[in-house]
Amino acid sequence: MANHKATKKDVRQSKARNERNRYYGKTTRNAIRDLKKLEEKAAAGEKLSDVISMIDKLAKRNIIHKNKAANLKSKLSKKVNTLA
Repeated sequence: MANHKATKKDVRQSKARNERNRYYGKTTRNAIRDLKKLEEKAAAGEKLSDVISMIDKLAKRNIIHKNKAANLKSKLSKKVNTLA
């Protein structure tokens, strides 16, 4: 365990950051899941912009890699565009 005061603080901070990042990641995964379930193009189009914004924020915060974010956005856009 940490012995120095600054190290103890760093452990606290990293734990809080980890919990926050897990929350953002889980929320985004749930939004992606909900988007994939949609069958109507209009509803999916509205939801897509929100999900893309969430993915961009994850990439900006280095929770996911920027290439993974780009791949996710591409796949989701293709899925929405193929809906009837």
